[in-house]
Amino acid sequence: MLETSGLADPGNLAPLFWVDDGLGSSIYLDGIVTLVDAKNILLSLDEPATPETVENEREHEGPHLTTAHLQISHADVVIINKCDVVSHEQLERVRKRVKAINGLAKMHETRFGQIPQLEGVLLDLHSYDRVDAMPDMEAKGHSHLDPNISTLTLQVPLLQLPQREKLESWLRSLLWESTLPSPSTSTTEQAQPSEQAFEIHRVKGQIPLRDGKNIMIQGVRDVFELIEQGGDGSVGEAERKGKIVLIGKGLVGLPFQDSLMGALG
Repeated sequence: MLETSGLADPGNLAPLFWVDDGLGSSIYLDGIVTLVDAKNILLSLDEPATPETVENEREHEGPHLTTAHLQISHADVVIINKCDVVSHEQLERVRKRVKAINGLAKMHETRFGQIPQLEGVLLDLHSYDRVDAMPDMEAKGHSHLDPNISTLTLQVPLLQLPQREKLESWLRSLLWESTLPSPSTSTTEQAQPSEQAFEIHRVKGQIPLRDGKNIMIQGVRDVFELIEQGGDGSVGEAERKGKIVLIGKGLVGLPFQDSLMGALG
């Protein structure tokens, strides 16, 4: 377990531990856990961004993110601490605000600093070698609670194996170049930057293939991978639906769903 400072940006640290299995390293990225102070988190989210946070962001227009935004948006698990010192109403506001920023993260709450268990809460998360059930966030994201950052779910149909390369090319445009291919533009052509700047902090997905297998997508900032997995033979083809969940800044108002479908052909 690596404990960073309260000002650390997980997006810069996570790729350092994203080691290829072939290297045989005993160190691997199990998950990112963010500790939230229930009493002060709302103030932290609304405070002006520090110079360090601004420097860590890609240069683009729009409101800057606070350190709290960055740490919550990258988290696989969020632990809301000090729940015993806030009212039920304030705790509910904290829950909704955290969920609006990161709809994928599992949330746990502590009172008097006690957590129910270590395994599955802080340890043995397996956040990067499997994809659990993902939520159906609104296509427009959850920006009505936090205008700076949001979670967005894209629906993906059953894919043929040759479409995997098209999917990977689309992800490269998003994560490496911060460009959103036009729905009418093939990903093999030059992708044009969108007029509205955006950045992706976290991407996760489960994509079913027509041959019965699945593709798992995991990504932090510009590092991502597609992993082929066996499928569930008990699920009929009509019921096998895929999702890609994006967490990031400037996602609202951009045609991500149309762009993805256009790229897949």
